[in-house]
Amino acid sequence: MPKIKTKRAAAKRFKVKGNGRITRAQACKRHNTGKKPPSTKRRLRKILTVSGCNRKEAKAMLPNSL
Repeated sequence: MPKIKTKRAAAKRFKVKGNGRITRAQACKRHNTGKKPPSTKRRLRKILTVSGCNRKEAKAMLPNSL
């Protein structure tokens, strides 16, 4: 039986917590931050969990971390 490989792009974007939740970073914070208000930049710092509709796909891409 061959080994199940992890999608490396997903491994760089997602982290699996101890309770099984998959976390991700916010989008829209990489560039053009000079024109965004400070409140928006503060809000974009926070880490979010992957939503329910995308959780199944994220778990399939990270087979060895669960």
